[in-house]
Amino acid sequence: MKTRRAERGADEYIAFLRRIVRSTGKRVSAADVEQLQELIEVRRQLDSAIAVAVEGLRASGFTWDEIGNATGTSRQAAHQKWGGHL
Repeated sequence: MKTRRAERGADEYIAFLRRIVRSTGKRVSAADVEQLQELIEVRRQLDSAIAVAVEGLRASGFTWDEIGNATGTSRQAAHQKWGGHL
């Protein structure tokens, strides 16, 4: 599989995002129900960010098979989910 980790250094960002998401879930669980709506909006934004990432990976030459493998799906499922965004 192709990789650009050395170029982009996204690993630190993803680890940070995971910590924030876990912490936010805990905070919202002890807060107000309206904040649950805000957390759901974050999920929508994350879905959009994933679509942007897939688009960039495709533009860089990654195949649907590689993207499917990275997402734990088949290439057909990956294409169905994100192919319409491109």
